Amino acid sequence: MRLFNFLFGHFLHDFLKRDRRIGISSDGGKRVPHVSANKIRRGHSPADLVIPADTGLRARMPLHGASEIPLESALIVPLHAETHCIHHADQFLGIRVAGTCGGPKFLPGLLKLSGLHQIARVLDFSLGRARSQEKPNHGGFQHFRHFFRSFFLGVLLAAPAHSAELPSPLTDDDFIAFDRKQAALGQLLFYDRILSGNRNIACSTCHHPVLGTGDGLSLGIGEGGEGLGPDRTALVDDNRIKKRIPRNAPGLWNLGAKELHTLFHDGRLSISDDYENGFNSPAEEWLPEGLNSLLAAQAIFPLVAQFEMAGNPKENEIAGAVHNRIDASWPIIAKRVRVIPEYGKMFVDAFDHIDEPEQVSIAEIGNALAAFQAIEWTSFDSPFDQYISGRKAALTDAQERGMGLFYGKGNCSSCHSGKLMSDQEFHAIGLPPFGPGRTRRFDPMVRDVGRMGESDRLEDAYRFRTPMLRNVELTSPYGHNGAYPTLEGIVRHHLDPDGMLAKWQPKTAALPDAPWLEPIDFVVYKDQREMARQARLRDVERISLSDQEVSDLVAFLKALTGTSSVSSPSFGIPDRVPSGLPVDRP
Repeated sequence: MRLFNFLFGHFLHDFLKRDRRIGISSDGGKRVPHVSANKIRRGHSPADLVIPADTGLRARMPLHGASEIPLESALIVPLHAETHCIHHADQFLGIRVAGTCGGPKFLPGLLKLSGLHQIARVLDFSLGRARSQEKPNHGGFQHFRHFFRSFFLGVLLAAPAHSAELPSPLTDDDFIAFDRKQAALGQLLFYDRILSGNRNIACSTCHHPVLGTGDGLSLGIGEGGEGLGPDRTALVDDNRIKKRIPRNAPGLWNLGAKELHTLFHDGRLSISDDYENGFNSPAEEWLPEGLNSLLAAQAIFPLVAQFEMAGNPKENEIAGAVHNRIDASWPIIAKRVRVIPEYGKMFVDAFDHIDEPEQVSIAEIGNALAAFQAIEWTSFDSPFDQYISGRKAALTDAQERGMGLFYGKGNCSSCHSGKLMSDQEFHAIGLPPFGPGRTRRFDPMVRDVGRMGESDRLEDAYRFRTPMLRNVELTSPYGHNGAYPTLEGIVRHHLDPDGMLAKWQPKTAALPDAPWLEPIDFVVYKDQREMARQARLRDVERISLSDQEVSDLVAFLKALTGTSSVSSPSFGIPDRVPSGLPVDRP
């Protein structure tokens, strides 16, 4: 292995150093758009092609400089590569130089027939380039030189790569150490409808453990509905809901991880000092002080969202205050909670700085909710976690093959990377659009523009945050709008967006019956111009996998399901809550 690493690093470095045409860097040290940060090695010698940071690098885009290079996939090779910079062979071999012509095709064809596709692709690349860019009178020598160098490099790159790319195991040290007394208090608050404007919905309604900490719906029904999960219904007559929740309810697994810096599908909450309060959030400078974590800050926003928990204006004092200014409603919620004697005593007992219930603010409520969620749904005991911790028998043969695809040919780990299996970046994968959408103010369409709605940057259009994947088997349906009910469906969409869009049907979406909302449910999906626009801005390209390989990938994703962390949570569902209101149960 040491010899392999030496040869790999030496020859790869030498190859890239000599052939500067394939080096790509970004202007001014900024990250090239649409490419994960770990694809660019900054601080080395400049490449021949310098791409301004605002060009919007995309697949097959012609890049003008010393030569014109179309990228077959949005993957970048660093100029001076080190072994750990190349995640798998396709990152290097996915680049072709424009204008290649001629060149011996017999040997690459023979290698492809023999199953050595990686080496064949290197030969196609190097020999074609040699013919188009080297002087004709040196063709024989150049072909031999390129063949020898590329063949040797291809042999090295064709070796299995996933073992070098697997993340290190998660441990308790990777998570914030929350207080268990505060978590016990947070458990009751999480299941208590007292936090909602009309006292008719709890956090658990849309994030229930029996539904994998989601709600089992593509787009759920928040305030104003009845029931739980797929059985939840919209009320009728004067009490009927006015809007579906515009995005899928995400799972709550591992949200106490220290390295998490961004939450929500569009990233509208992140760790930042833009407003000198530690967070960049919808509340901006009006975010309450005292929130001890990103998760605590996240926990207080659904409470003041009109269609999630707050309710409509004139229905209750919380909804009315929200429409005055977002921070005006949180003191009302805090007072509701602290005047309940049982809650008041628990806050005094759980927080050292609280001497009497009157001191309880929304910050303590958020901190308690965060402590509960973090402790209850930390999960890193799946078969995959056992495998990377050294127990190689933890995975079945199919799961291990799927792992190789995930970290190799399937290119899944280019976004689902690191210990949390998420780069926490934003990507457009072109899911079938439907529902009321979430867009910028004054947008006449009911579309969901994703990250652009928060950043106001055109290059962020239709991009959504990469989800973490622990316990993904439990959190269907999948996608920011829950477009696919099965793991196989969402996997196949990543591999072939156009093909899956052509097959997708509106009946696939799990939407509670609400006839008065149906006229707008699929307006965007039926808009050909908008669909074409979204297709043009996708960040994923087609990858060809066999049915068996897809099955293996799905098997690997199921190997991410926790064992005791799922079956034996620390707290569970309470029998009752201090407000006396009903507790959500299946």
